[in-house]
Amino acid sequence: MFGNAPKAMWQKWVSVDDQNRIDLACRALLIDGLNGKRVLFETGVGAFFEPKLRERFGIQEARHVLLDELAAIGYSDADIDVVVLSHLHFDHAGGLLAPWAEGQPPRLLFPNAIFVTGAEGWERANAPHSRDRASFIPELNALLMASGRLELVSGEYTPSLAKTVRFHHSNGHTPGLILAEIQGDAERVVFCADLIPGRAWVHLPITMGYDRNAELVIDEKKALLDEMLQRNVTLFFTHDTQIAAASVQRDEKGKYSTTHEQAHWLAHSL
Repeated sequence: MFGNAPKAMWQKWVSVDDQNRIDLACRALLIDGLNGKRVLFETGVGAFFEPKLRERFGIQEARHVLLDELAAIGYSDADIDVVVLSHLHFDHAGGLLAPWAEGQPPRLLFPNAIFVTGAEGWERANAPHSRDRASFIPELNALLMASGRLELVSGEYTPSLAKTVRFHHSNGHTPGLILAEIQGDAERVVFCADLIPGRAWVHLPITMGYDRNAELVIDEKKALLDEMLQRNVTLFFTHDTQIAAASVQRDEKGKYSTTHEQAHWLAHSL
């Protein structure tokens, strides 16, 4: 998760278990009223893994946490109008599938939702490189296509969300990653996805071993952070276990870091 940064550095930021694993979140974001729609940004890893794979990846919950969280605020997956997926790696899109059951084929949830993802990212998911093939869910692609509700983004905007969400495009982590910037009147927030998984990765040199092109990630991060700083856009983190959202700042030496950190990003009026 920290690329070529030495453990002596990154162990100050996270705790490590006896298998050298670290805790990571799979945080989603729900916003109501975007172009008149209830929109879910990502679905986390879900519960689609069979038990042996759940153990391999250290997934702590056997239940579909996202469905439970939606139920806690009075919704089900059927109440979601749009699901936005930054890319289709399993820890971001696995929650689209029903929980694993012995002998049952994968089944797509969110029966009324339009599924928005990047056009280039969709191509990558259907023809992955051997380096990242294991990060995708082959059965998911066919289910999304068969739904008839797949909407591919190639520019800054997409029909289902109109001007309420602006998309930034990135290729350093995986080809065709899209970063959704929610354009509220009172506040703007950008879903940083795997370009900036959490606070530690705001520091430009910190990249992931999963990234296809570390140098490109650094260039893309700098461009995004410069723009978000200039326009005072909140960063929303999917993998940080401690902080859901923060503002970006830059010191006199040009180093980026976070400020106004929020453990939870709840009940905001945009």
